[in-house]
Amino acid sequence: MQELFSEDLKWLWIAAMALALFFPVRQFIWVTTVRRHIRKSGDETVSADEQIRLKKRAAVTSLLLSGLFSLFYISFLFHK
Repeated sequence: MQELFSEDLKWLWIAAMALALFFPVRQFIWVTTVRRHIRKSGDETVSADEQIRLKKRAAVTSLLLSGLFSLFYISFLFHK
């Protein structure tokens, strides 16, 4: 069991945590972006093309946030 938490597998843990965080963070960012777009535009709905564009932007932001957070968090955990 101790082998799972060795320094050699640090990058595996970073990737696993980033992947686990990616989807809920992307969904949260996307929902808040769509709501902000609706509030600013005054429309009640967002077109399908605009939703796809906003989802791509949310994915990039989520990838950066979850990747950096998991990098720092796991690095802190493995630093003894």
